[in-house]
Amino acid sequence: MRIRDWDYNLKIRLFGEALMNITFWMFFPFLTIYFADAFGKEQAGLFLIISQVFSVLANLMGGYCADRFGRKTMMVLSAFGQGLVFIIFAFSNSPWLDLPILGFICFSFAGVFGAFYWPASQAMVADVVDEKDRSSVFAIFYTSINIAVVIGPILGAIFYVHYPFEVLLIAGLVCMLLSLLLAKQIRETAPVFQAESNEASGKWYYAIVQQIQDYRIIIKDSTFLLFIIAGVLVAITFMQLDMIIPVYITDMVHHQEMIKLGDWSLSLNGEQAFGVILSENGLLVALFTISVTKWMGKYQERNVFILSSIIYGLSIITFGLSGSIWVFIVAMGLFTFAELMTAGIQQTFVSKIAPDHMRGQYFAAASLRYTIGRTIAPIAIPMSLWFGYPITFALLGALAFFSGALYYLMFQKVEKKTLEHAESI
Repeated sequence: MRIRDWDYNLKIRLFGEALMNITFWMFFPFLTIYFADAFGKEQAGLFLIISQVFSVLANLMGGYCADRFGRKTMMVLSAFGQGLVFIIFAFSNSPWLDLPILGFICFSFAGVFGAFYWPASQAMVADVVDEKDRSSVFAIFYTSINIAVVIGPILGAIFYVHYPFEVLLIAGLVCMLLSLLLAKQIRETAPVFQAESNEASGKWYYAIVQQIQDYRIIIKDSTFLLFIIAGVLVAITFMQLDMIIPVYITDMVHHQEMIKLGDWSLSLNGEQAFGVILSENGLLVALFTISVTKWMGKYQERNVFILSSIIYGLSIITFGLSGSIWVFIVAMGLFTFAELMTAGIQQTFVSKIAPDHMRGQYFAAASLRYTIGRTIAPIAIPMSLWFGYPITFALLGALAFFSGALYYLMFQKVEKKTLEHAESI
């Protein structure tokens, strides 16, 4: 599906979110290093876990709110909220104020608003795009994010390191600009919400009770539950790109020669090496997401999910084998390929099984893979102190391998249900 044939809502979002993502990635990759320096590794790991607990709760509420109040409403409010906390974050790390704890609080609230934004944005795509075209549309949005992952860290290495206040302030203003753009330019796409007409529905607690009941129905599907659990294990591995990997690289690389040509050589410190690795990930995703998504479409979903988990495991173990920049580059190549294998088919898998009136909640439940994974992932930072880097990376690889086994069980259930349905006809 060509972009010129897209719904107008999606065209506006593609432009606005691309701008927001570039500014976001100018500072986000460096925050783990910032918090580890400010609080110490163990305390930083604990704080990051706490912040993600709030994101998990917000994610659950986000799906319900996207179905109840509308996709547009939640996206506008979430973008504005993120902009506000980024501006406060800027002043907590400014020439006039140095309060890392306030910055951490703002970081936590930014995660909460992001968790409200995500289910609504994904549900809107499913609302306006036919099922046969969804994989390609999701893949293009994914590509735009990763173009930002290429550009953002490069700009961040130039500007954020020297001007953190200005970069955070600009990020906040861009988020508010996106909020205004969404409010003025897009339309609501959610089906009309039919409120239940009973006495309890007027009580303040009814929405929470109803939401818990809806999610209980979703989680009772054992196939979908396996999908979430396996996804959490993969996410714990994937989220290390923002957690232990930047800390590890800055610890291992101090002033390492990367390229030497005659008398000329290029040497990098830890933060610069991490910027190169992160930009490699973003560049590969930007270049190959659509082609790899089409390639993976030729194979059974089961094989793609399982092989992706195996490659994730191998890549994260490779990171822990050496302190060489070139080993990091090879490991990141494997890591990125594993990421691209399932980039398009995950959301399509969810959209196929979600009822129209509960799409927001299904996407929210599915994205628990990331929010729960991100909640657990920071434990790897203090683990590196307890067990050392090699064992920590080996344990992370084992989690990825185990997720592959869970995907195998999940697709066995899918095939069994399909066979039973065919026999009953």
